[in-house]
Amino acid sequence: MLRRLFPLLALLPLATPSPVSAQVRRCVLDDGTTVFTDQRCDVIGATERPTSGASTAQLRSYRPACPRTLRDLAFEVSSAVESHDVNRLAGVYLWTGMGTHAGYALMDRLQAVVDRPLVDVQPIWPGVDDEPYPTTVPTRPPVGLRLEQTSKRGSTPVRTVFALRKQLDCWWIVEGGARRAPAPSSEPVEVVD
Repeated sequence: MLRRLFPLLALLPLATPSPVSAQVRRCVLDDGTTVFTDQRCDVIGATERPTSGASTAQLRSYRPACPRTLRDLAFEVSSAVESHDVNRLAGVYLWTGMGTHAGYALMDRLQAVVDRPLVDVQPIWPGVDDEPYPTTVPTRPPVGLRLEQTSKRGSTPVRTVFALRKQLDCWWIVEGGARRAPAPSSEPVEVVD
């Protein structure tokens, strides 16, 4: 019995499947688009670019802390709009208590905001008329951020107002905005809520 089992044990390493390793290739198409694939690059009509070395771009792994000052928040909002990055704008939004349906609707509205060119970001101070930068220093913190933008396809001014909330020592934009009558003009006003 042992004689019959020995040849089978000798063949056992040949019967076990060896691990399959897939090679990921970085291919560049004629228009400059980078494609990652497990196929040869020439199969998809591209040229291969090495995935290692000093010439490859590094992914951004730095995640900034929450905005501790109003200036940091205004920077994050303006950077998100200028780079058309809805996820970066959503990163400074206070999502507490929001459901799935409301979250998707809000992301659509935030996408509309980042799609428009930015002109200026201004704080809204309580008790101060429509003056973005008051001459006297207000004693209370600002209540909102006003984004002055132009329409996506023209030069029509568009104003978006976010309310502000400070939570856990961080500044956040929130729904609602400062609901105050706009200055008399023909500018459309969008309140994100």
